[in-house]
Amino acid sequence: MLIIFFIALSLIASFKIYGQEKSEFYLKLFPPYLGLSLLIEIVAIYLVQIGAKNYILYSVFGIIEFAFFLFVLSEIIKKKSVRKIIRITLVLNVLVSTSNILFFQTGTYTSISYSFGSLLVVVFSIYYFFELFRYPKFIRLVKEPSFWICSGILFYYCCSFPLLGLTTLLSYNTTPLLIRNAYIILSVLNCLLYTLFIIAFLCRSRIGKYIFS
Repeated sequence: MLIIFFIALSLIASFKIYGQEKSEFYLKLFPPYLGLSLLIEIVAIYLVQIGAKNYILYSVFGIIEFAFFLFVLSEIIKKKSVRKIIRITLVLNVLVSTSNILFFQTGTYTSISYSFGSLLVVVFSIYYFFELFRYPKFIRLVKEPSFWICSGILFYYCCSFPLLGLTTLLSYNTTPLLIRNAYIILSVLNCLLYTLFIIAFLCRSRIGKYIFS
């Protein structure tokens, strides 16, 4: 339930983007994405309550999730050749992940797809920071939405990879305590991710100017 609260809070904050002048296109995609994320979490909780499996739901949403973040990174990164590589990679990842759901990891959570998607997001997020620190002009990072967004997804996928990316291997040797601890860690990571998204949405608003001035 805590995750739902932070997603909802992030969704509300994201509507501030539409009232800001010269908001980048990728920022305007966050409200519908966060709305979908909120719906997925609500449905997933409902499925658990009625005793149904929700791994298919999360596996399918994972395809959308990584496609979205890879597209965001392709919009943020300035070098055209790298942007093109990211978009080609995005299409390939969708095809590979869909094939994995249909033909390989059919009866479990698609941890292979998550591992591959996480690796791609982490690599291109690192490249963003590499490009950022080589940028010739001064950028005030606290008021740069892309900085907060990339910081959030880089930290989240670096830390969640060992938990979700290795789900299949860990499932053979899990205990209730291990599952509980993993859930707590993922909840904290999600809360941090959506908190950084909130900062990204508000850093250019009047609230952001007051906090970061």
